Amino acid sequence: MNIALLTAAGRGTRMKQEIPKQFATINNKPLIIYTLEAFQRHPNIDAIIVPCLNGWEPILEAYAKQYKITKLKWIIPGGNGGNGPHSIYLGLKELQKHCSGNDIVLIHDGNRPLISNDVISNSIVTCKEKGSAVAVVPCNEVIVRTSDNETSNEFLERDTLKRTQTPHTYPLEKLLWAYEQLENKKVENVVATCDLMIKLGEKVNFSLGSEKNIKITTPEDVELFKALSEGEDN
Repeated sequence: MNIALLTAAGRGTRMKQEIPKQFATINNKPLIIYTLEAFQRHPNIDAIIVPCLNGWEPILEAYAKQYKITKLKWIIPGGNGGNGPHSIYLGLKELQKHCSGNDIVLIHDGNRPLISNDVISNSIVTCKEKGSAVAVVPCNEVIVRTSDNETSNEFLERDTLKRTQTPHTYPLEKLLWAYEQLENKKVENVVATCDLMIKLGEKVNFSLGSEKNIKITTPEDVELFKALSEGEDN
């Protein structure tokens, strides 16, 4: 099976609103639903699990029924918004009850709603061929290094740099191994699955990303999402 694990346990303080960002309504639809719909319509996605912000599980279940997200099989408490990696671990432990170790899991930010069929497909294919897949895009900007956040006298060669997105895709058994290392404090200061794997000595394989596959974290991102969505509709 190919299973999407969508993270939705954050609070999203940078959105400057009381409602968690993944439940914010954009163009009369909750943000998380856009992301769920992207995986719902992909023919090679068999199931979806969402570790959800504690207390919001019934709301997500109601939205899923309203928008006919039939592939959403599991909604679990994912914590109180302070530990994203732990919420992923909780989702993986739930999948362990229902899935086999060689099933493919695509870990994707619930607030990246514009993921395309091509990005999902390439992630699955790359993982099956190479054992892992991390969506990336080229780094087109000039990147500088700073020690004081005000000045710089050094830039990094952008041809050697990539910007990571999600999904991060691995067999379930590999993810369980890695996140159990994290839970057991074998590694620290992890911000993403690819970061965790690299700190554990693993090589990550790149898969297709997209400049449209933006992460909604600020009010400015919402405006960009609206513009990109309108462009796709036209």
